[in-house]
Amino acid sequence: MARVTQPPIRPGSPGWAQAASKAALASRVRPSLVLDERVARELLQEAARFDVSAGGRFSAGPAGVQVWSGPWNGEGGTKGTAVHLGSVDWTYDTPSKNYVTIYRSMVTQAGIDAGQTTESILTTVLNLVGQTVDGPRIEQPMPPAHDPFRRGF
Repeated sequence: MARVTQPPIRPGSPGWAQAASKAALASRVRPSLVLDERVARELLQEAARFDVSAGGRFSAGPAGVQVWSGPWNGEGGTKGTAVHLGSVDWTYDTPSKNYVTIYRSMVTQAGIDAGQTTESILTTVLNLVGQTVDGPRIEQPMPPAHDPFRRGF
């Protein structure tokens, strides 16, 4: 198998939105799932070990992990025939410094067509480090549906 010459575009980096597919189904992870620094670091390392550029099916970055149907096999390190199935999104330093809070899992239309769900995408990512969807949780306040100080005109 030929080695990809350019690294794939990472979640949260410029151009990432163009490389990724639109969500067909997204679920907020409520209560939010919390990973400590050690587990979060290990998750990123494992996702990198099974990166789409190295024959795997994950593309990790600062905002989360994308799950693909297989390695990127296109010319110059592009996605080629690989299909984006879904993503897990997180934020750093919540609920406190050195923690990661997983707040959303999403599935693309291609993922739905392949039988994926928001839970199966989340499970696939967490399985990289032997974690389950039943891990530590935190209740986060929901933002107001609308600004209570702004009048509708």
